[in-house]
Amino acid sequence: MKTIQFREAICEAMSEEMRKDDSIYLMGEEVAEYNGAYKASKGMLDEFGADRVIDTPISELGFAGIGVGSAMNGNRPIIEFMTFNFALVGIDQIINNAAKIRQMSGGQFNCPIVFRGPTGSAGQLGATHSQAFESWFANCPGLKVIVPSNPADAKGLLKAAIRDNDPVIFMESEQMYGDKGEVPEGDYIVPIGVADIKRVGTDVTIISFGKIIKEAYKAADQLEKEGISCEIIDLRTVKPLDYEAILTSVKKTNRMVILEEAWPYGNVASEIIYHVQSNAFDYLDAPIEKINTADTPAPYSPVLLAEWLPNYEDVIKSVKKVMYK
Repeated sequence: MKTIQFREAICEAMSEEMRKDDSIYLMGEEVAEYNGAYKASKGMLDEFGADRVIDTPISELGFAGIGVGSAMNGNRPIIEFMTFNFALVGIDQIINNAAKIRQMSGGQFNCPIVFRGPTGSAGQLGATHSQAFESWFANCPGLKVIVPSNPADAKGLLKAAIRDNDPVIFMESEQMYGDKGEVPEGDYIVPIGVADIKRVGTDVTIISFGKIIKEAYKAADQLEKEGISCEIIDLRTVKPLDYEAILTSVKKTNRMVILEEAWPYGNVASEIIYHVQSNAFDYLDAPIEKINTADTPAPYSPVLLAEWLPNYEDVIKSVKKVMYK
């Protein structure tokens, strides 16, 4: 094992795959000369050259479309958005072309493309730079949606995404790029659609993904001191969901709390709650709790932002609620 930053894990995953396959290239704003807006492509221009690490104009619709057409013609592009908030400019290419072309062409075209970049809030960036889009893209048939929470999962899942023959949305966080963690040596893959139990427990299941899962860890540490044992599941992939892991855990703990950095209406937690009550209702000893952001655009004020985002105290309150404590 070695310890590296999240951004380094992303860089390693892309570089290792590009060394093996000349059809893979990286394209986006500032990915080349500037080494990436968050330095996730540091050194890649020097190694692979300007034909495979390509700086683009500020035109998400344009370079997303180029990537889709390129993927349909045998390449495997990695398209970086500086933030998925900017991906809205190119969402027509993602939804109406990348996600649908296999079905619309009767299987004549694949679209092996990865769209990657930060999602969610990252401090005082305001309403138009702070939205979480996981549930938006997960709502579209034909797309796979990955949201890793640590360097090891990020590297293994990104390598899996690059090798996948269908379009993959790979969501990171500006606030995780500097996070350090142990990463296995050598070539390894984390399978898409498989959740991971980060902490084994017996009293309540906490489900989360992405950077907000850190609040679940803080809550679990505090609750353990009070005699409450939390099992924490990191979804890692939100489309497809690992329903089996979720059901197995809730059948053991009989209680569930879901922590998600997203608005409360129509999100990933809503889908999980529907599936659990449909398939494990008799195992539940309390109604499921879900924790989300406030139902407003992200504020700029740090005081309001702290109120808007979920935190470990919210998790503790929800766990105690389902425990009737």
